[in-house]
Amino acid sequence: MSLSTSDYNEILSEYNARRLENHRLLNQKKEEVYTRIPSYRSLEEEIISLSAEKVRARIRKDSALVAHIDDLIEDKTREQKLALTGAGFSINYLEPVYLCPDCKDTGFVDGVTCHCFKQALMDRLYEQSNIKEKLKTENFSTLRHDFQIGESARQFEKAYSKAKAFADEFGEGGRNICFNGTVGTGKTFLSNCIVEEVIKKGYSCLYFSAPTLFNAIADYRFRKSPTEINTPELIYTCDLLVLDDLGTEVTNSFVVSELLTLLNERSLTNKSTVISTNLSIEDLCNRYSERVFSRLFNNFEICTLSGQDIRLYIKQMQNRK
Repeated sequence: MSLSTSDYNEILSEYNARRLENHRLLNQKKEEVYTRIPSYRSLEEEIISLSAEKVRARIRKDSALVAHIDDLIEDKTREQKLALTGAGFSINYLEPVYLCPDCKDTGFVDGVTCHCFKQALMDRLYEQSNIKEKLKTENFSTLRHDFQIGESARQFEKAYSKAKAFADEFGEGGRNICFNGTVGTGKTFLSNCIVEEVIKKGYSCLYFSAPTLFNAIADYRFRKSPTEINTPELIYTCDLLVLDDLGTEVTNSFVVSELLTLLNERSLTNKSTVISTNLSIEDLCNRYSERVFSRLFNNFEICTLSGQDIRLYIKQMQNRK
């Protein structure tokens, strides 16, 4: 799962379409104003003429004339606003309306990708993850607490409490959480519960399985072209990154290095990360470098889960019916 040039171009096309629609709506408003206030068009034409004269005065370095023209333009603009409000229009009725005022719906500010464009790229990656459908059935409202008993139940309740607090307090600091333990004990379910709550709050979220994430980074690192999207940058900067099934990827020096970079970059920008893994604490230490293990152990709340495979248990119960 990674973004291609075609994804990038599709988003650019959406921005272009948005600007064209805004331009059409603005022209429609202007025609309405021209009809109801015949003098408005004349004032607009006078301002355009004065602006051209001002340019010529600047070329001649006639500062006195420039100042005089500025005063005239200010007077004409004031007349326009009075005409608008006198006819019952808002004083800002003919101001362009942008979905993103920072980049004026271009996607860029001073040649740099705007935050809204990055968000559009993140949304595209999120859609590709196919998690949206899962969140309809895997959230805090559908979570059950009756599948485990004894110590396993106590572990699950503790993990649930930490996951709920993580979601409820999200945005108050770059907290991190790691669910580890045996297969089918609710690690991914709890991660999905957090994702659903965080998205409802309006934060950006990216969800990757470990193999998919490292493949996406490798695609960018080794096969990128000048027009390809910087997928790692999006991974580093989204508000919440969920890394599912850490340890199921083919672990090599590249993966260990990229995992360390990811943890460091997100820590530096105070961004939150949720990790789920079937590996024990000892396995995590042995599989990855000491530096990676140190980041996980010191910067993450570790929630260990054990007990029966809930998915297998549910399937067995269904087969008995």
